[in-house]
Amino acid sequence: MSERGRLFVAELIGTLILVVGGPGTAVIATSTFDPAGNVGRLGVALAFGLSLLCAAYAIGSISGCHINPAVTVGLWIAGKTKAGEIPWYFGGQIVGGLVGGLTIFLIANSVSGFSAKATGFASNGFGSHSPSASQGGLGGFGIGAAIATEIVFTALFLFVIASTSRRSMPVGFTGLTVGLMLTLIHLITIPIDNTSVNPARSLSTAVFQGSWALSQLWVFIVFPLVGGLIGGLVWKAVVPPRDDVAPVTRTPISPEAD
Repeated sequence: MSERGRLFVAELIGTLILVVGGPGTAVIATSTFDPAGNVGRLGVALAFGLSLLCAAYAIGSISGCHINPAVTVGLWIAGKTKAGEIPWYFGGQIVGGLVGGLTIFLIANSVSGFSAKATGFASNGFGSHSPSASQGGLGGFGIGAAIATEIVFTALFLFVIASTSRRSMPVGFTGLTVGLMLTLIHLITIPIDNTSVNPARSLSTAVFQGSWALSQLWVFIVFPLVGGLIGGLVWKAVVPPRDDVAPVTRTPISPEAD
């Protein structure tokens, strides 16, 4: 298989793991199917973090485990991903996300009475579709809050990911670092807009919800990408060159990985 073919397949598998693990937990292991065994928002946040951690150790040395278009563009602007490889990353991420979403949909839809449209299918949303609006809180977070959330938290996420390429980064800790960061982001932002920071993740559920999620999807494509670019630019500006590895095609699991 060609090098770019490996990137595509690795990113497809990694994004599939993230989607079946993260949104899959939100759809199947919450109150929709099993009120008594509801894992709650803490469980969903951990599921996203664990999914990324596992994917990172599985495919990190092949593609860097971006599994997120915002991460790919952020690492490109930071000089760690080649422009010519971006379409292969994006392609694998989109296909992997859609396969993951389809897998969850087929499983959930096998239960009589299930409706992806009615339940929201773990899609990202704001206003009346903000998770806080449906939980009896003070009301839903608006589009401004969603935009700020996606820009700021994606930028922070990218900055942490880029930090794993430092020469001083302990060997083998990348998966743990990025997995915990994604868990933290979900703990903070699930009530706001169900946490995107990843256009492929948002697309993977919105196409099966099929109504309001698709109309609001642009927010969760545009602004995570903006955040990823900002995170990459900030990384380049503040990290001393002596502590950063030379520009590479991928950000590996450790500085010693192939």
